[in-house]
Amino acid sequence: QVQLVESGGAMVQAGGSLRLSCVASGRLFSINALGWYRQVPGKEREVVAVSRSDKTTYYAGSFLGRFFISRDDFKNEIYLSMNNLQPDDTASYYCAAWSRPFLTSSDGVSPADFWGQGTQVTVSS
Repeated sequence: QVQLVESGGAMVQAGGSLRLSCVASGRLFSINALGWYRQVPGKEREVVAVSRSDKTTYYAGSFLGRFFISRDDFKNEIYLSMNNLQPDDTASYYCAAWSRPFLTSSDGVSPADFWGQGTQVTVSS
């Protein structure tokens, strides 16, 4: 099993920035990728960004250039730096881990195997 704990969620004004953190623990040798999803109430959870164990990254198109994923393997942490936040970015942000290979296709991405509890980001106008 892998445990994921997010932190860093907050309320910010439009145009502001935040950095979310996620600490991973457990059977980390089995993990191929770590990443971030977000979910707005009433909508499906959507992938934001993923960092593979080979350090390559994936960004969902709408986040590229504004959100940035990074990792510190010594601390077993990943981060999501979010810039120019807008009210539409208000959501619960979830850390995710893949023990299976993280693959992308026109149909979407590989489903995550482990989830954190989420951290709330609220952007006011």
